[in-house]
Amino acid sequence: MSRPKRLIVGVSGASGFDYGVRILEMLRGESIETHLVVSRAAMTAMAHESEITVAGLKALADHTYDNRDIAAPIASGSFRTAGMIIAPCSAKSLAEIAMGTGGTLIARAADVVLKERRRLVVLFRETPLHLGHCHNMLRLTEMGGIVMPPVPAFYPRPKSLDEMVTHTAARALDLFDLEIPMDGRWKGG
Repeated sequence: MSRPKRLIVGVSGASGFDYGVRILEMLRGESIETHLVVSRAAMTAMAHESEITVAGLKALADHTYDNRDIAAPIASGSFRTAGMIIAPCSAKSLAEIAMGTGGTLIARAADVVLKERRRLVVLFRETPLHLGHCHNMLRLTEMGGIVMPPVPAFYPRPKSLDEMVTHTAARALDLFDLEIPMDGRWKGG
């Protein structure tokens, strides 16, 4: 029997909490084992932006970890995964990953994903940008990560914020070569 594909989902303390929720919801129906880490700042954002509870969020994942637990399985390269997505990714988390400090489980797991040459996708959620943000995005890209600011697409003519979030989440999951059904894919002409 083959193991399910594993994906680490990090949710850090930037606005855009619903991106992480939607990604977990989309992965529930797939053969993807999810490993969730939520920062303390993300819980603050959650309280302001969402109706979901911490328990409700954790229920969407197969496994959850405390962001302070740097001895969690996802902090080891021998724990095989398809990679990691951080949605949303705060400027602080981006900086920790770009500098390789690994002081939190989100940063350590991302560091492991990069060193093992697995896919790391960060939905960097900050605006406007200063030069430090730009340097950190460049560093992460040079290390093999993918920076995907959650910029909405308008060609599918979304009728709601929910549709915009869903489209962006599906596009982010496309980067892992997952076959996630999505309305509004570009058809051209």
